[in-house]
Amino acid sequence: MAHDRPNGDAPEPRVRLTRAGLAEAARLFGYLLRYRGRFAAAMVTLTVSSLLGLSFPYLAGQMVDAANPEATAAGAGRLGIDRVAEWLVLVLAVRAACSFAQTYWLAQVGERSLADLRQDTYARLLRLPVSFFAQRRVGELSSRVATDLAQIQDALTGAIPSFLRQVVILTGGVTLLATTSGRLTLVMLGSVPPLVAAAALFGRAVRRQSRDAQDRLAAANVVVEETLQGISGVKAFTNEGFEEARYRAGIDAVVAAVLRGALYRGAFSAFVIFALFGAVVLVLWYGAKLTQAGELTYGDLTQFLITTTFVGGAVGSFAELYAQLQRTVGATQRVRELLREPTEDPGPPIPVGSPERLSGGIRFENVDFSYPGRKEVTVLQGLTLEAKAGERIALVGASGAGKSTVVSLLLRFHDPDAGLVLLDGRDAKSYPLKTLRGNMAVVPQDVFLFGGSVGANIAYGRPGASQADIESAARQANAHDFITSFPQGYDTLVGERGVQLSGGQRQRVAIARAILRDPAILILDEATSSLDSESEHLVQQALDGLMRGRTSLIVAHRLSTVRQADRIYVIEGGRVTETGTHTELIERDGKYRTFVELQFARA
Repeated sequence: MAHDRPNGDAPEPRVRLTRAGLAEAARLFGYLLRYRGRFAAAMVTLTVSSLLGLSFPYLAGQMVDAANPEATAAGAGRLGIDRVAEWLVLVLAVRAACSFAQTYWLAQVGERSLADLRQDTYARLLRLPVSFFAQRRVGELSSRVATDLAQIQDALTGAIPSFLRQVVILTGGVTLLATTSGRLTLVMLGSVPPLVAAAALFGRAVRRQSRDAQDRLAAANVVVEETLQGISGVKAFTNEGFEEARYRAGIDAVVAAVLRGALYRGAFSAFVIFALFGAVVLVLWYGAKLTQAGELTYGDLTQFLITTTFVGGAVGSFAELYAQLQRTVGATQRVRELLREPTEDPGPPIPVGSPERLSGGIRFENVDFSYPGRKEVTVLQGLTLEAKAGERIALVGASGAGKSTVVSLLLRFHDPDAGLVLLDGRDAKSYPLKTLRGNMAVVPQDVFLFGGSVGANIAYGRPGASQADIESAARQANAHDFITSFPQGYDTLVGERGVQLSGGQRQRVAIARAILRDPAILILDEATSSLDSESEHLVQQALDGLMRGRTSLIVAHRLSTVRQADRIYVIEGGRVTETGTHTELIERDGKYRTFVELQFARA
């Protein structure tokens, strides 16, 4: 049985480095330009530090020659041991200072650039239309905000400086080697760098095998997680043996992957020992021959060997830097795609002197609508309905009839394909989104509460509200008593999605939030459908107070909640098929009466 990887553990897609991809990355790295002064200073100190690092092999060679009387007599090692030591100490001190400045400045640039990018990405997400979120998974979007941006941060603070450092070391090192001995440099370039590059590529294969083993272990752990979460079902179907076999298959795959990795690691170790050290032996042998022939001093040979290790390390790092650059380009492409997504139309600016509060009149005129991802399915067809300011209207009908779609269009989560949605006689599109939604409040069936305190969740209806206003709203929502019964009162944490509260308590917090918002239009979307009788009574009392003096749109399956509506619309197949008061519709012997009889027959 196949298992999907947990969210966030999916393998990173391999990205080819193309000119377009690099251009995308370069645009995103434009965030660095906001801090160009510190970034330039960091690059200067990095270059100085790298060049000073190359002076270490030279000074080490000078010290060896200064300790050799024959070399000193021949004119080598003229600085003397003490003077070379002084220079070495000075170089180390300057390098340390440069390293400190470079690290601190790069951290400032990287963290501030990343903070700007995170803020822009999050702000963009908040302004994307609801249709965008209907086609994306939360795990994917969270990954872009977290994983992809962290990958970009690694490039800003790690990969780019490291690449520049290795370029300086490679260029300066090869130049220093060539000035020391041209022939020995050719031998080194013909043996050491290619082997270092091969070792780096070999190392990537080893790491890939290691990741494969980790992925297979994660898949095996999924079996354990699923089994323990559904242990009742496992036992009820007596599938203990089946689950054991599933887990055994997963563990066998882990063992096979680990052993493959061990094979690669063993081969890699043998390769490093023989090939790389063999290349070093070759350079050492040829250098010793040149020294024996008098063409090199012992100091020159020492300088050459140390510089060779620097050059080899620089060459070896390019393979890993290339892989990191691939990952970074992939991450920047995904983030750039997000930043290019079209945001919601904010609507026209508020005209000078225009009142921000609506009266609350609602009218749908011959509205047709299909969801963007399902254009072949027409949800609303020629739908017409109306609520005058201050009226209560109710929408009833079977699941999928289009009731919640009416709410989405009213909030302008979507716009109709045809027809008009009017508010106070004006096209809803003519209002700024902030004004339109600012005049509405929704009390849904499945109330979402943030993980903070009860008071903070109520205040979400009007951020910055005073404690007195929060408590007043809670009293009107029949929530104050149960809130004050908690030891921490309004500071009580509700837990993730409000799990510390019962369904009725969450509903009353949502009602208090809506009361605090003081909307012109109230939308009740199945607000009492999942409550027990006692909770429904308390919630209904609070809703009756909230609806007083406001235009209210009630979406309900439970018809007991819509009897007091001024007008009831029965929706079937995206059309209004009946309209009237509860009494009028009962007398007509139509679909509404059938709904009522079926519900009371089940009661």
